[in-house]
Order: sequence, then C-alpha cells, then structure tokens
Amino acid sequence: MRTSYPVLFVPHGAPGFALRPGAAGRAMETAVDGLPLPRAIVIVSAHWDTPVPTVGFAEHPRTIHDFWGFPDELYALRYPATGCREASREVVHAITAAALPIREDATRGLDHGAWIPLRLMYPEAQVPVIPVSLQSAGGPQQAWRLGQALAPLTARGILIVGSGNVTHNLRDYQLAARQARPTPDYVRTFPEWLADRLAAHDVATLLDYRRQAPGAVQAHPSEEHLLPLFVALGASGNQARVQRFHAGIDDYVIAMDAYSFFPAPGGTTSASPTHPPPG
Repeated sequence: MRTSYPVLFVPHGAPGFALRPGAAGRAMETAVDGLPLPRAIVIVSAHWDTPVPTVGFAEHPRTIHDFWGFPDELYALRYPATGCREASREVVHAITAAALPIREDATRGLDHGAWIPLRLMYPEAQVPVIPVSLQSAGGPQQAWRLGQALAPLTARGILIVGSGNVTHNLRDYQLAARQARPTPDYVRTFPEWLADRLAAHDVATLLDYRRQAPGAVQAHPSEEHLLPLFVALGASGNQARVQRFHAGIDDYVIAMDAYSFFPAPGGTTSASPTHPPPG
C-alpha cells in the first residue's frame, strides 16, 4: 500500500542559503528523514510564474541559476534531478480533472526556489522532480485551488512541496545586505499571525490575509513568495494537522518558517476545487 504523504511548505531564503543552510536547512533535512522515498516530488516555486498552470516534462531538468551578484561557488552548484513523464502525466490529469487550464513544458528546469530546498532535503537527487508553476495574478484563491487540484497525488506516493518565504521584502533585504539593521516588526508579527490562523484552520481569513494580517503588505509587497503556502494548504485537504517545524529569521528580514501539513483521514481530496468557508 502506498504511503500518503504530508504536504510541505519550505523556505528557500536568499540564494546564499544554499551555502549556509544553518538551522532552517537542518530542520528541512529532518522533516523528510522518516518518510519513505516518494515516487516523485511535485514542487511549486515562487520563481516560476505563468498565466496558466504549467507542468514540467523535462527528462533531466537543468539547474537554473536565476540570480546575480553572488559568490562563484554558488553558480557551480548543480542539482542533477531527473524527471518522470509518468508522474508529470498524473499531475496533468489531476489539474485537468479539477477543471483548471493546463499547459506542458518539455524544457523547464529547476529555479533556485526549487533546487535549493530539494538539495537540502534529498541531496542525492534520487527522487524524480516535477515542477509546477504558480499563477500570481490569481492571488491566494488561485494558489489554493491549484493545491486542491494536486491533493489526490498525496495518496499516490507523490510528495507535494511549496517553496517560498513567509516574508519577502526585496527592498528591505537589499538595505540589510548593505548595512546591518534591526529586524522590522512585521518580520515577527506577520509569521505569528499566519501560524495562528493556520493552526485554527481559518482558510477564509488566510485567503484574505492582505486585508486582515498585521504587516501583510510590508511582508509581501508582491505575493508570489507566499502563494506556495496556499498551494500547500489546498493540497492538504480539510482539517489537516499543521506542524510549524521551523521558525527563524535569516538576513535580518527573511522569515524562514517551514510547515508540514498532514492530511486528515477522509479529508478533502476531491479533484473538484471547493470554495472557502464564509468568513
């Protein structure tokens, strides 16, 4: 009988996280230690954003170094993952069954939002990887619906991973990189609000986080780095057990919170996306 996997949301931090993984990296390694190897990993990264959900079909997805101005040793890193056409086809079928539009990409590689966390969790690259794109124009609701579409895959031996950051303010990061600064209040208050609402299974409020959460717009001037969390939330079904398995701050302004979502027995795994409960 196949293992039904948890759904993960992990941080990828700044690109230098690959060289200095620290406590967050150790937590991510530990999070998958007790799991049997999945058939495949579906990863939704903040750094692949398309108008329509798109599934990668590359047999050997290349390592994309989509950043500039970092040490040479970072550009030398590779993550030699393979793809899996069979698993990619299952992902396409799941998204199609949810009545969402779909495209396929035979050449898409793994951006740093994908390969940095995967290199920490599965350093031997022994599990096939299927990248799936975000649609940031659709906001949290679209990301949540995409996650709902992917939910049935967790019972088919596939590990679903969302990769982003709980705070992502590029301007504040650049200022902190030039000169050490105190950590802004939103880097602490927004993650705590998020953790509280996730523990309460308050989907309606979470989807409306931009209006209701303290420091939301400062934490995310644009939304793409938080949207993988909504994919993970949707993929875990109703009443998932939520575990924040790491909380910390890197580079003064990047909250490195990481979550496991353990689907409840009999939770929602329908291929038809549902609407959130009224707030």
